[in-house]
Amino acid sequence: MAGLVVPPPGPEAGARGGTRLERKGRTRRAILDAALMLSEDSGFGALSLRQVAKEVGIVPTAFYRHFDSLEALGLALVEESFESLRAMLRDIRRGDPSYADVVDLSIDTLVEHVHRQRTHFLFIARERAAGPPAVREEVRRDIELCEHDLATDLAALPGTDAWSAADLRILSNLIVTAMVATAEAILNATDPAEEQRVVGTARTQLRMVLIGALNWRSGS
Repeated sequence: MAGLVVPPPGPEAGARGGTRLERKGRTRRAILDAALMLSEDSGFGALSLRQVAKEVGIVPTAFYRHFDSLEALGLALVEESFESLRAMLRDIRRGDPSYADVVDLSIDTLVEHVHRQRTHFLFIARERAAGPPAVREEVRRDIELCEHDLATDLAALPGTDAWSAADLRILSNLIVTAMVATAEAILNATDPAEEQRVVGTARTQLRMVLIGALNWRSGS
């Protein structure tokens, strides 16, 4: 076989290359992205497994190597939509900021995250009201986790040491609810000026909530 010349790999080889685990990861990512795109028009509940498989370029049976069902795919989309946002907001509060800084940094982080993961936030905004029951429940659970994280961190801030656990959860619910509404308003903004108004209103709302909260005493 002396003198045999092996041609360089073509572009398709690069796309198919890598370890089996890497290829599986790319296919899983493609399935998630396809589901996000296809659900924009008709909603996740109207998706079929065959639609998703066709968009990705795999046979329907190959879908089950990555997800047990379409419902499991929807739950995975909800989880990844919230996971990085929760981590970023936790990092802000761990920096021992002032109350004003908590508001400003949290709003800035939310705006950045909405722009970076716009399709994910569109998915959450749509499916938390009209999605399949399991997906709606997962959205509700993840919002509750955000509230729990925030209540835990608020308990470490000055002025909240005399608050009851129930009052801390009420405050965290107010803040998270305002942030969810702000994210949806940003998605619906028709131009940068409208988005700036939305963000400015959100900052004022959260500051008003915190000013009132600092003067609150549990049992009042």
